Amino acid sequence: MTQHSHSYARLPIAENQARFRELVEQALRHARSVGASDAAAEVSESSGLAVSVRNDDIETVEQTRDRSLDVTVFAGQRRGSASTSDFSSKAVQETVEAAWHIARYTAADPAAGLPEADLLAHDYPDLHLHHPWDVSTQQAAELALRAERAARATSRLITNTEGASASAYEGHFVLGNSRGFMGGYPYSRHGLSVAPIAGRGARMQRDYWYSSERDPANLADPAALGRYAAQRTLSRLSARRIATGRYPVLFEAPLAVGLLGALVQATSGGALYRKTSFLVDSLGKPVMAKHLDVAEDPYVDGAMGSSPFDDEGVRTHARQVVAGGVLQGYFLSSYTARKLGMRTTGNAGGSHNLALSSRLTRPGDDLPAMLRKMGRGLLVTELIGQGVNYVTGDYSRGAFGYWVENGEIQHAVQEITIAGNLADMLKQIAAVGADTIIRGSKTTGSILIEQMSIAGT
Repeated sequence: MTQHSHSYARLPIAENQARFRELVEQALRHARSVGASDAAAEVSESSGLAVSVRNDDIETVEQTRDRSLDVTVFAGQRRGSASTSDFSSKAVQETVEAAWHIARYTAADPAAGLPEADLLAHDYPDLHLHHPWDVSTQQAAELALRAERAARATSRLITNTEGASASAYEGHFVLGNSRGFMGGYPYSRHGLSVAPIAGRGARMQRDYWYSSERDPANLADPAALGRYAAQRTLSRLSARRIATGRYPVLFEAPLAVGLLGALVQATSGGALYRKTSFLVDSLGKPVMAKHLDVAEDPYVDGAMGSSPFDDEGVRTHARQVVAGGVLQGYFLSSYTARKLGMRTTGNAGGSHNLALSSRLTRPGDDLPAMLRKMGRGLLVTELIGQGVNYVTGDYSRGAFGYWVENGEIQHAVQEITIAGNLADMLKQIAAVGADTIIRGSKTTGSILIEQMSIAGT
């Protein structure tokens, strides 16, 4: 195996945070001097290492280093933006002037403008989002190789892999605006993944598993990750098709997160003001089954979706998004809130640590218990293609999963399509499992939907 021992370039974050504040202040000063009525600037940098291995050898080593200054200026209700990766004083001034030139020649937009000053986060806690990983290329490769070797050692039926990878990433930023906000912090995220292949020829199957954390100490053990990915792959070898019909469908927890994502998409300001959502004008109305709640908490220590302020510097806050199935709040930025005649919810840039829960869930409701609740139907573990129309809610996806009879898995199922309408699916959630998983900024257990159409043979 090729030897790579150097570690990737760590960022001098402490020194650069002070430098970044100076750059933001310089950009804001220059914006005022050219005549801007308001301005915002963000300086950021990041560095990363990604090592992939396949068949016991290093396949790729990718090192990244990015930095950017982004400036937005306002001429009343006209807005212009420009960016640069050059942090010299001359480049900062030229970037501000480029943004100002754009602002002066764009059409006025009544919704354009910075957030109101009283909504900005001036004091905020350290949420411990930065856990640097001083890992060398060789060490990252060894972790990926351990995952791949464990997968291959699980069974002789594991005939190949699509590879394994380990990655380390960190970054930091400072964001400021002319209404008195200045803030920023460092962050990190690291990962480990493996994708084994089982069988040969037409009977070949693949699956994968991954672990992603801010703190590398919390990553899954590589050998355990490899074995689990292999077991998932091996269980697919019994795959065959099933008859077309309407059946209960249980979404495995990692996929169930996507249903929570669909809710966010449909209740986001951009989709709502453009009327490209099946949940337009749904505030205060039932949008899910009445035993369901969705909570948002931006202040979970060390979590992937945590942030003390959003992409505009607006203070975030914990809230109930759905209570008893009734929608309590949208996901709005300053701009989309103004378009809707509302106030921002501190969600410029997306949602923060959403958790779906059911008032019916019991501590013992693991995946086997959820299969017993379903009795007869389809457990879905992979979705293929997009097939979601957010205007109408129509949902049609290629799927892979397992046929269940009497609460027990009988065999794997392939070459099927599952279809329904998201508005109905969210209201027909019969149960949520206690087998919760966190994927990015969303948390849920497996989700059982009363009935969906399945197109098979």
